[in-house]
Amino acid sequence: MIDFFTRNGPRIALDPTSVMDIGACVVAGVDLSPKRAIPDDGDPRIDHSLEGFLFTCGPDHIRHPEPIEGDEDRFFPLHGSASASPAIVKSFETGDEGAECVAAIPVKTANGGDMLIERVWTIDADTGVLSLTDTVINKSDVPLPAMMMYHINFGAKHFDDGVRLESASLEEGSLPWRFGEGEHGIFCVPAVAEDADWSAVRLGPFEALGGRSFHLATDTRTLPFLQIWRNQQEPAHILGIEPASHRWTSRRKLLEAGELALLAPGESKSFALRIWFA
Repeated sequence: MIDFFTRNGPRIALDPTSVMDIGACVVAGVDLSPKRAIPDDGDPRIDHSLEGFLFTCGPDHIRHPEPIEGDEDRFFPLHGSASASPAIVKSFETGDEGAECVAAIPVKTANGGDMLIERVWTIDADTGVLSLTDTVINKSDVPLPAMMMYHINFGAKHFDDGVRLESASLEEGSLPWRFGEGEHGIFCVPAVAEDADWSAVRLGPFEALGGRSFHLATDTRTLPFLQIWRNQQEPAHILGIEPASHRWTSRRKLLEAGELALLAPGESKSFALRIWFA
């Protein structure tokens, strides 16, 4: 893991062995990542990533395994092919003026293609805002769809009864964090832009963080959906906030509806989000 921080903002651990995703995320001395309080999906490829604060689904597939188009005997893996792909660090800086990490992640896709994720992490030293920009480039010689979803996973042991979800994307604007029935809950809704093309989600306030809340902003031009889930069935104790490129339905239905837009060879698509605690 690579320690990534500046004088303001969260202190995070970046994983160069897996997409430069986030392992630990420490705020006010508290690591918010769920660690082993996660559901076991039976896929060792993503097991360690699920323990972290943020991991990346895509770029060829998101969500659960589905048949590869034109080859019904083979399947896209759980959450796509990116997880466990090592990152090539292009540059890395931390200091009182800010922090930046630039990396490239080549991904061999399940449908036989090659994609490159050009990833840039920054932390603004003045505001404490952690920003991620991903540019997905089709390095294959055939057109391929690009799909991305970001799992932002919280260890719910840090939640108290006052923690709520707030967003214009929610039908009523606000929900208690224990939404749904029993020990589970999940939904996926269109992400409503509030500031130009950016949507916003707030989770908090957390007594464990001295009254701070988690804030997320996502670029709805390429992440137009917001998926949120929770699982308190032992040993899991987790809540996930997941901006996504596609609505929650099967690849077949997305394809039939014309929603699996293709990237031509050499073409790229960018995805962006911002995180802060205040």
